[in-house]
Amino acid sequence: MILTMCVRQELKLTGLIPKAVTVMKEIGIDISQQKSTLINPDLLNSAYLVVTLCGDAKDRCPMTPPHVRREHWGFPDPAQAKGTPEEILVVFRKVRDEIKERIKEFAEQEKISQ
Repeated sequence: MILTMCVRQELKLTGLIPKAVTVMKEIGIDISQQKSTLINPDLLNSAYLVVTLCGDAKDRCPMTPPHVRREHWGFPDPAQAKGTPEEILVVFRKVRDEIKERIKEFAEQEKISQ
């Protein structure tokens, strides 16, 4: 199974958001070397499932081939959060944790071994 996540950064190729790097590092995941890229059409065509996240990604991600299952997991876009730096980090952490839980639920529903 191939799971492709189309996220806001891929749509605009804006690069990593430093606060995302920070909150992922807090849970032992280093995304500091990740890069924004356009979705590879061959990968998209061979995917079993495409999951869109955050706001307008549902509408702005490329059309998926008819044989590819598509789901939208609507989470607030933490990059749009307002407030003090610490308040914004709280939003990033909340979205990170909600995505983690949704992935666990998905794996359980789909009977995916971890």
